[in-house]
Amino acid sequence: MAAEAVAKLRFVRMAPRKTRVFVDLIRGRGVPDALATLKFTPRAAARVVEKVLMSAVANAQQGGKDLGDAESLRVSRAFVDNGPTIKRFQPRAQGRAFSIHKRMSHITVAVTPIEVKLKKAASRATTRPKPPVKTDAPVTTKRAKAPIAEKRAKENQ
Repeated sequence: MAAEAVAKLRFVRMAPRKTRVFVDLIRGRGVPDALATLKFTPRAAARVVEKVLMSAVANAQQGGKDLGDAESLRVSRAFVDNGPTIKRFQPRAQGRAFSIHKRMSHITVAVTPIEVKLKKAASRATTRPKPPVKTDAPVTTKRAKAPIAEKRAKENQ
């Protein structure tokens, strides 16, 4: 796989269902575009995903990788996994108890240089030959009748 920088944030006290919305928003985008999207989104999950993205960009610039500045990076992979669930109980009427599930998330964001995607697409286009187009095939204009339609046509005659 091409060089990429990864950042993970584990055990975030936020439901994965609420966090996945913002991870789906940034997947495949350029880093400046993704940061602008998250910055102007008024939800708490957007702040958390923004921090993970900033960490991935910092990891790309350090640690001997030096994949370039934030302008030349894109979000290659981004996903949210389920973390452990804290189970609590809420007392209700007549001695009953309702369960409350406080869910956690594991957020992962990976960034790669933009050129990697272009090279990959170019190599794929040159290696895969196009299938030959058949021109000798007979052209059919009438649709074959269903067996029931044929049976009814014989009965009506």
